[in-house]
Amino acid sequence: MLHLAHNNALDEIFSVKIQADIGSVMASRTLRKRLHHGDVDGKTNEHLETSGSDDLNEPLLGNYYSDTHAEESTIEETWDDERRKEHLHWTLLFSQLIAHWARWLANIVLGSGSLIGRLLTFPSTTQNGQSTKLFAPPLSPLQEARLRKLRQRLEVPFDGSRVEHQDALLQLWRLAYPDKELPPLKSELWKQMGWQGSDPSTDFRGGGFISLENLIFFAQQYPESFQRLLHKQDGTRAEWEYPFAVAGINISFVLAQMLDLQSAKPASLVGIRFLELLQEDEMAFDNLYCVAFQMMDAQWLAKRASYMEFNDVLKSTTSQLERELALEDVSRVKDLPAYNMLRR
Repeated sequence: MLHLAHNNALDEIFSVKIQADIGSVMASRTLRKRLHHGDVDGKTNEHLETSGSDDLNEPLLGNYYSDTHAEESTIEETWDDERRKEHLHWTLLFSQLIAHWARWLANIVLGSGSLIGRLLTFPSTTQNGQSTKLFAPPLSPLQEARLRKLRQRLEVPFDGSRVEHQDALLQLWRLAYPDKELPPLKSELWKQMGWQGSDPSTDFRGGGFISLENLIFFAQQYPESFQRLLHKQDGTRAEWEYPFAVAGINISFVLAQMLDLQSAKPASLVGIRFLELLQEDEMAFDNLYCVAFQMMDAQWLAKRASYMEFNDVLKSTTSQLERELALEDVSRVKDLPAYNMLRR
């Protein structure tokens, strides 16, 4: 009976189309900037300004979620989002109950350990009953060490005056254009890679140095996918394409937010699942970044999007990534269905 209940639960879980929304972490802030794309992918584009105040923690291509966007949402759309969140809450709770029963039975059969210490934690709720956070299980020493190292990487801002940061930027150029001569650190040639202007160091902002490390890792570990995305070789492209390098910085930023890595201990579903991935792979964040970048480009093509729709594409990308991370049989980044899109 337990096995049958477990299978029925899984069938129900996988039939649900989970549309998770991580916009709350960024909905209260806006960013003011002027994007200078000059000649990106051979096309000259005009300036773009968005209102608000400068904030180093905002994505660079505009407001991923803004107060204005929230005001424009219809009541029906808001209600649909709330219903999806509520459905997700109860689905996850039921899944955890099934897993708890299975472990409880195993403990009885095997006679090992205290049952109380093995109880799974349940989602906490806000005052209005909405699910917001999960209590993560205790971290192993390996998880703690790897999470601490990742957080240290996230805290390093890009500093154009540091030699090691300059060298990393030039390394990225070598990986992107192995047959081209290295440009100066300030040159119009950087726009070919999708930087906003002639000085890439001004484009990092909230992405930090880790976003440059992510791009280098992508180029080294999945060179074929990196080159195809850099040169926009797949599908029918838009007249106004997203700038490759700046898009990569956005993905680093949003991925860190999605995984709840700024918290003392990740307490969202995807944050907890990521800790499981980190247990298996020290470079789980970098590998997940590559998956997210490839997934974003696939979403871009599927939506036939143009530059002004980039944030909508980024939102749908994170939603898809959250759904895949919630799959029960995912214990490594390589288990994600979207991982199969990457090419070495």
